[in-house]
Amino acid sequence: MGFDDEAEQEDLAEGAERVRDLLGRLAQAFDLDVRVTVAERDGEIFGEFAGEDVGPLIGHRGQVLDAIQHLAYRMAFRGGRDRGRVLVDAGGYRERRAVALRAMAERAAQDAVRSGRRVALEPMSPLERRVVHEHLKERVDVETYSEGEEPARRLIVAPLVE
Repeated sequence: MGFDDEAEQEDLAEGAERVRDLLGRLAQAFDLDVRVTVAERDGEIFGEFAGEDVGPLIGHRGQVLDAIQHLAYRMAFRGGRDRGRVLVDAGGYRERRAVALRAMAERAAQDAVRSGRRVALEPMSPLERRVVHEHLKERVDVETYSEGEEPARRLIVAPLVE
């Protein structure tokens, strides 16, 4: 391992510790009985709130969780250096939401192909739009693109004409 790799590992470990501290303080501030775990893998930091009482940390459609994730990223990699990703989850919400988004994407693709018209999905966060783009990218009968401005940016599923 060279000097740069060691320095990056040290930065990642320090970032993970800052994320652990932030998540712990938030759980305490919300007065929730949850466990906080933080792990580093492949240049990424994964934070998790676990327990029965995670709902307030998720918020409506994950908005609170997205805000926590943004804060965690800013704290982990302060100084503006993009060194990796920070993902924060609460009670498995991210995977449950991804399953729902993939199902929504499939229905939209089927509707677009059947009707021959584009289908606009509900406004989504960049992370959620990525899930849909990734899910539909292998399909040869539709294309996806985003339009609009945040926070009302939508993903469009459009049929491809042969």
